Amino acid sequence: MRVDNNNLERVEEFKCPGTTLTNQNYIAEEIKSRLKSGNACYLSVQYLLYSRLLSKNLNIKIYRTTILAVVLYGFETWSLTLREERKLSVFRTWC
Repeated sequence: MRVDNNNLERVEEFKCPGTTLTNQNYIAEEIKSRLKSGNACYLSVQYLLYSRLLSKNLNIKIYRTTILAVVLYGFETWSLTLREERKLSVFRTWC
């Protein structure tokens, strides 16, 4: 493809900051990667979430601002199948 006298290469997938886009809009690998990152984030703040010093509301805020933000960054571009929605739901329940 040519745009403004520049040739653009056609690729199968493109990694941009925070997400990987594919020409088939295949999002399963991206979700798998996000869930892995979310799991790592959960494990890093787990001691805070189980602390009796913090209120339940504060724990929910920590979950939403750290873990959920990592997992769902860029989700506006995702077209999910029912299977992928279930994976996200299972992760949410697990947390």
